[in-house]
Amino acid sequence: MITMLAASMSPVGAGLVIIGAGFGIGILWAMGLQGMSRQPEMQSKLQVSMIIGAALIEGTALFALVVCLISK
Repeated sequence: MITMLAASMSPVGAGLVIIGAGFGIGILWAMGLQGMSRQPEMQSKLQVSMIIGAALIEGTALFALVVCLISK
């Protein structure tokens, strides 16, 4: 019974992972663009930080997605 419930909830967990990653990257880029508009001279440093942050969010989301799909 428990394994059937866990298997049926895996797609829900996977969907939540994708939604969370999307919100995280969206907030990251919004704040980065806001920072660039306030201080244009920091654009190159902010872009590098934003790309690294987005990669970390994507990596975490991919790991969580794999865990959700393995638990089937």
